[in-house]
Amino acid sequence: MKPNFIFILGTLTFFFIACKDEKGFASKLESVELKDASDSINTKGNILSERIIAPKGYHRIEIQSNSFESYLRNIALRPHDAEVKYFDGSTKSNNNVYCAVVDQNIGDKDLHQCADAVIRLKADYHWRQKEFDKIHFNLTNGFNVPYKRWMEGDRVKVTGNKTEWYSTNKHSNTYDNFWSYLEFVFTYAGTASLSKELESVPFKDMQIGDVLIQGGFPGHAVVVMEMAFNPQNNKKLFLLAQSYMPAQTLQILINPRNSNLSPWYELNDERKVITPEWTFSPQDLKRFSE
Repeated sequence: MKPNFIFILGTLTFFFIACKDEKGFASKLESVELKDASDSINTKGNILSERIIAPKGYHRIEIQSNSFESYLRNIALRPHDAEVKYFDGSTKSNNNVYCAVVDQNIGDKDLHQCADAVIRLKADYHWRQKEFDKIHFNLTNGFNVPYKRWMEGDRVKVTGNKTEWYSTNKHSNTYDNFWSYLEFVFTYAGTASLSKELESVPFKDMQIGDVLIQGGFPGHAVVVMEMAFNPQNNKKLFLLAQSYMPAQTLQILINPRNSNLSPWYELNDERKVITPEWTFSPQDLKRFSE
């Protein structure tokens, strides 16, 4: 569980409570013929697009190379039998929650929870693309923290009811420095801030990289990692990933509502999205503005 923080800014009080809990990507992939819709896992696949196969009749949607969508589609996965690990090295038993584990180091602090995992994916993508000016997130009190200032040596000081920048001589753009930025953001941001920062989009217009999020103390957030389309019936499917609390590695979720389709979910704006550990409504779909 993350520590709880209280900032008093003016007349407003903000509570920070869990759940806060490389270039060159393939742009189009064809589905593999399957015996049935449930035969969706290639245990030898090392990336998402190889591990999870689209059901018969479905094709992965077209996306641009080097895009955030392509980054998610080609994200590295741990071996098929890998289990989710908590920040302290212990294991999260797979009680019908996930079917794959993303190959990421999450550090040894209880920080990389639900919204943080979404922030990390977006930030990681832009950092690898050297788009440093596109890495910026709001804290729960609304204070914006751009990574470009952090890499130039500025830091944020939080004292009582004050949140302000101060200068250091720590000019650096190593991944370790980038990670220190992320851990700071993880500490003071969460579903409440991210849900305000993202823009609402109609469920029928879902794209890879969109987020289902309910801001709160706690709230929860899951990210759309992949989508597929069937031209014969015009139906779309999507995959979801989450972190949770305590802080844990990002995991590809199963579909508890439809075992034959799992881990794919059907895009239907008249239904709630029931995931193994949270239920969302179509109105919870949001998107990064950049």
